[in-house]
Amino acid sequence: MRATSTIVQALASGYQRVLSCAEIDDARALKEELGDAAITGGEREAQRIEGFEAGASPREFLEPRAETLILSTTNGTRAIVSAVDGCGEVVLGSLLNLDAVAALARERGEDTVILCAGYKDAFAIDDAYCAGRIVALLGAERTDAAVAAEAIAARYPNAVDGINARTYGPPGLEEDIAWVARESVLDVVPRFARMVGPAAEVML
Repeated sequence: MRATSTIVQALASGYQRVLSCAEIDDARALKEELGDAAITGGEREAQRIEGFEAGASPREFLEPRAETLILSTTNGTRAIVSAVDGCGEVVLGSLLNLDAVAALARERGEDTVILCAGYKDAFAIDDAYCAGRIVALLGAERTDAAVAAEAIAARYPNAVDGINARTYGPPGLEEDIAWVARESVLDVVPRFARMVGPAAEVML
């Protein structure tokens, strides 16, 4: 929920690319290589990573501070790196770009897999909520998992309630949750472009 929202917001705000890293050390090595052309952002357990220039809040990326954002998060960036191994095309969706990502999937007219990052390799209801919102817009044949995600989304007419259906990190994230709960306010669809070392490069 938060990682994809942050990437969508950063690219919409003018960052040229986001390098999604599964591991903190990978992000630090890329920063060493890129220098001032990049900034580091990320979190573990919703806390900013020590020594990084930013956290993982989309509200921190409303103005570009460099050409490249190097991002590493507890769940989301790991899921992106994993997805590129098994998918022909990887695009990033959130509530912020809900209509845009669903429209792209419909235009493709091909099988679509909605991958939820979850929380530490386990189910997370906030991700399932967002997936269900996308499923509802596709109007396609559904798997049982997709039907379940759509049912979860239907249970919470208010997006903030759907995200808060699980305990979302430590106290103090209320403004972030309200930010990522806004629907279809950005008309961009980030796409995986290539691997840059261990990082998945995401661009518009």
